[in-house]
Amino acid sequence: MSERRDEDEAIQTDIAVLTDLWDGLPDAEDAVRLAVRAAAAHVRARVPADAEISIALADDATVRNLNRDYRAKDKPTNVLSFPAPHGPLLGDVVIAYETLQREAVEEGVAPRDHLVLLTVHGLLHLLGYDHLTEPEAVEMESIETAVLAGLGINDPHAAGRMMPEGPDARP
Repeated sequence: MSERRDEDEAIQTDIAVLTDLWDGLPDAEDAVRLAVRAAAAHVRARVPADAEISIALADDATVRNLNRDYRAKDKPTNVLSFPAPHGPLLGDVVIAYETLQREAVEEGVAPRDHLVLLTVHGLLHLLGYDHLTEPEAVEMESIETAVLAGLGINDPHAAGRMMPEGPDARP
């Protein structure tokens, strides 16, 4: 389990690896940092100059507990976002390893690419984007698609691909 912080990022990014399961995706921290940098560059107007984000790479049990305690949904989900009320901290994003792996297999994508998507998705929630209505979903999905395309990752919204589970992806 580790925690690492880089000082030269557009968004100060703290990553905590909460389970050894993430050893199965050895470049997870690099993928998260890449996703944060790419999303921040795309939505620069919404990113405060001194922005910070905390990302926890967790397991399904941890995410299930958070989902139950904060959203009254007693099941794991792929990503949860917890916006901070104010200040430079945008909030926390928590990603579940086993759910990420299962979805990557189901969707036929590399787990690293799915991690990038979930990181971008969680960060966009912290920046005020949502997908509760069709217009919101279209806007959020178009940003995700553009950010991922810039990284050489296929459109996560193409036919046959799943997305983070609608409103269940955010507390």
